Amino acid sequence: MDKLRTTNILLLVIVVPLIFYLLKILSFIFIPLVFSMFIALLFLPIMRWLGKKNIPKPISILIVVLIIAAGMKIGVELIQISSREILNSDTEFFSKAEEKFDNLFLLAQETFGFKLDDKESVLKQFIAKDNIGDSINFIQRTLTMLLMTTFFVVLWLAESINIQKVLNSTILKQRHTSLKTFFKIEKDLIKFIKVKFFISLATGIGTGLACVFFDVSFPIFWGLFAFIINFVQMVGSIITVILLSIFAFIELDPTSTLFFFILSITGVQVLFGSILEPIFMGKSFSLNVITVLVMLMLWGFIWGVPGLIMAIPITVFIKIILDQFPETKVLSDILSGNSK
Repeated sequence: MDKLRTTNILLLVIVVPLIFYLLKILSFIFIPLVFSMFIALLFLPIMRWLGKKNIPKPISILIVVLIIAAGMKIGVELIQISSREILNSDTEFFSKAEEKFDNLFLLAQETFGFKLDDKESVLKQFIAKDNIGDSINFIQRTLTMLLMTTFFVVLWLAESINIQKVLNSTILKQRHTSLKTFFKIEKDLIKFIKVKFFISLATGIGTGLACVFFDVSFPIFWGLFAFIINFVQMVGSIITVILLSIFAFIELDPTSTLFFFILSITGVQVLFGSILEPIFMGKSFSLNVITVLVMLMLWGFIWGVPGLIMAIPITVFIKIILDQFPETKVLSDILSGNSK
């Protein structure tokens, strides 16, 4: 018995790193595949409702794709508006930013004793690098990911890749093949994704309105940024507050206005991220802080920025699966920090 257990542990030690290695190497397939699965889960109830209305499946898929396309269109429009907002702005902000960056780096130079090139401003040195090729490659990779994600979403919705059958034939076999179990997983994941989406949306709107109220430039850009980055659990809120505070420090004079602006954007993050989100998520989605950080580092290392965005949904999915088995429920409790 001990020999068998030792063999299983050794196999686990070999197989798990191999799986993560394959996930990293084949990220161009797995990122759109996993991302599309979460998107398809959101629209499966709509597909069932359209099916009950005797609408043919191809038309139902077309309706869902059009809904997704409309959402993407709104996103593109917001990006274009924020881009125009930045491009049409006067040069006063950039001059002020340049001056403040120069002063800060000169102060750092005097304090720590390092040298900077005095022929050009710090800001010009920072943006002087030729990043055109990298930008083009990034756009190409993003478009490829979007096309592959759309393709996989259609396959999931058309049940060419059947989520229920995949789970039943791999994880939920033997005693756990019931539709009830699958629907519970689907319902919980949909609830998680919906809550995260609307909390992120509210955070973005709150951040944008704070920029408008305190007369901070580019409110649409910052609202959109806060909405997107909020999908990175815990870390996203910190990044938003830090970057927006630095931006406001450049634009606003260091007075009580700056203090109250930083206080307001921090309050938005705390209200939606630390108070309302846990209330709407409920105890079933609670994750240990250490679990969140470890999963962010793990999936960030494997898949980069997409991994950071999908780390928590993947972890929640794993936790829900572990909850279905008495043998693995202790692992689920460890993920949520409820182990005794």
